[in-house]
Amino acid sequence: MNTLPPWMRGLTNAVTRGLTALFKEPPLTAVEWADKHFYLSSESSYQEGRWETAPFQVALLNAMGNDLIREVNVLKSARVGYTKMLVANMGYKIQHKKRNLLSWCPDDGSSDELMKRHIDTMIRDVPVVRALAPWFDKKHSDNTLDAKCFDNQKMLWCLGGKAAKNYREKSPDEVIYDELSKFDADIEGEGAPTLLGDKRLEGATFKKSIRGSTPGTADTQSSEEDGGGDGCQITRAANESPHFLRFNIRCPCCDTEQHLKWGGLDAAYGVKWLKDGYGQVEKAWYLCESGHGCTFEYHEMIEASKQGRYLCERSGIWTRDSMEWFSSDDQPIATPRSITFHIWTIYSTFTTWADIVSDWLKVGKDRGKLKTFTNTTLGEAWEEDQSEKLNWELLRDRREVFAQVPRRAVALLGGIDTQGDRYEGRVYAYGAGEEAWLVHRFILTGDPASTVLLKKVGQEINRQFTRADGTLMRVERWCWDSGGHYADEVRAESRKYGVHWVIPIFGASTYGKPIANFPRKKDKRSKVYLTEVGTDNAKELIYSRLKLQPDGDRPAPGCIHFPADDLICDDDELKQLTSESKKWVIVKGRRVMRWDASKRRNEALDCAVYALAALRISQQRFGLDLDLLAKQLPGSNQWLVPEPEDAEPAAPVATSVPQAQQPAPPAESGGWFDSGQDAWL
Repeated sequence: MNTLPPWMRGLTNAVTRGLTALFKEPPLTAVEWADKHFYLSSESSYQEGRWETAPFQVALLNAMGNDLIREVNVLKSARVGYTKMLVANMGYKIQHKKRNLLSWCPDDGSSDELMKRHIDTMIRDVPVVRALAPWFDKKHSDNTLDAKCFDNQKMLWCLGGKAAKNYREKSPDEVIYDELSKFDADIEGEGAPTLLGDKRLEGATFKKSIRGSTPGTADTQSSEEDGGGDGCQITRAANESPHFLRFNIRCPCCDTEQHLKWGGLDAAYGVKWLKDGYGQVEKAWYLCESGHGCTFEYHEMIEASKQGRYLCERSGIWTRDSMEWFSSDDQPIATPRSITFHIWTIYSTFTTWADIVSDWLKVGKDRGKLKTFTNTTLGEAWEEDQSEKLNWELLRDRREVFAQVPRRAVALLGGIDTQGDRYEGRVYAYGAGEEAWLVHRFILTGDPASTVLLKKVGQEINRQFTRADGTLMRVERWCWDSGGHYADEVRAESRKYGVHWVIPIFGASTYGKPIANFPRKKDKRSKVYLTEVGTDNAKELIYSRLKLQPDGDRPAPGCIHFPADDLICDDDELKQLTSESKKWVIVKGRRVMRWDASKRRNEALDCAVYALAALRISQQRFGLDLDLLAKQLPGSNQWLVPEPEDAEPAAPVATSVPQAQQPAPPAESGGWFDSGQDAWL
């Protein structure tokens, strides 16, 4: 050919390119095409060389290539080769299936990076694609950072996903969203990216939408003032699919089929490890969840993966290669139109289990590193709040008008929170079935150690309340936060007002702790009944009860009522009550949920916890029976229940005692009677 004149060589090349565009290989799946043609370029791969599809990647790559599957969602961790599979699919569609592709990245910078590092190098290093790109490595209108036009007249666009204009005018056969969780939830006010992008498929013969991403933060209901909460879009897309598939393998020892889980060192199954004398990971293995105690190692997992399958958690359907699909009873079925895959690093052939454990050990107690590990290693969305988020506005809308103390209430319990510049307190009235009403709030500012401020707190402790039937009542029992810098002052006030009446408490943020663990003996140093409060369990109970709705004038067991009185219950009160949510933290090397206010004020919630603790102490140690007292309401004012014989005597200052039956204090005392000390205070 070199002997031909230049004009003849040009004509020959043009004819060759034209005929190449008309050539059609025998039908290949995406995996077959990639194993035959795809190449790992040095600029974008840990190891340069020919591509070989790993067992766990077969179904993922073939799902991208299967025309019968219209929607593919992939929740993935790092180090599973997802980007390379995506680029292999692009080469397959351009060269083998002759399709127009439109790919979006979260922003222009990441789309430019994808085009330069991955797509350009794929075109260069995959001969069958390079043959369709005579313009490669040249300045040409068919070769830009945004778009490539190949000799077979097929287009590949790669655009940033922030601008609404990038979702217009194109006519692709397939749309791709790379790292969907990082996209804006609303594109310049025009809607979700997947809604705008999938709209471009109208008119295509083989519509395909591929959404893949490392998950981000799970969906929340946060308000704008709390920082918003768009949630994880790949998780949302995955939840909309009827099929959620995980990669399952059989245990090499007992043949139990399972998808592999992180577990952790203390879990009954999952990844386990052994450290050497220097604190480095010496060995890692997997403990089977069958309960037989069998274990297997990384290389055994790789071998078992060759017979692995993706199994749907929702419908039971399964596949090994995304080309043939089966029902839960192993009967062939039609290919599903929409599927979701979850895959994480444990199956990767690009790292080891020891490396995964090393990453985990680096997390320590760092919450930010824990989020990164959850997203990029486990391939899971980070859940800021696993409880249903309470809307304070809904609580405001259901406020009620009632007497200072409603007629159904039989006991008052109080909680006092200690802050650096104030004391805050709340009083809750309780009735049968632990139906509750917020009846009083006080906020006293000043030096918590000052005599003046402590005297004001004392006046609140001795405050009288009037029930709807005219009965005068006092607070049955108080719990007062003594866990901060003013513990000595709080404990002194307990001795002053009665060690059974005003209980110093400290919080224990550990699930499983009782709401109130009242000791049988006084603290030796302070001579008070210093009580541990299980704050996590208390908040769990309170949040569940805040969701209960009042039922007019009828009893509503467990429901918490709020007065339509801004002096007691304004917007700020309800915001504080609903300020906390459960978040992941590291405790002794394990990932656990803890209640967290995220620096929002939560004194109202703390006081509600302390009042509930006061109720539990009164019930468990001093014989308070709300249901029995409620039964006595219509015909008797004798509401006190006799204390158990083995219980220590309580101060006769119960809220349920009418004022007329309470002994009057000496005029000069200005205090209250403490039966424990047998004296007026």
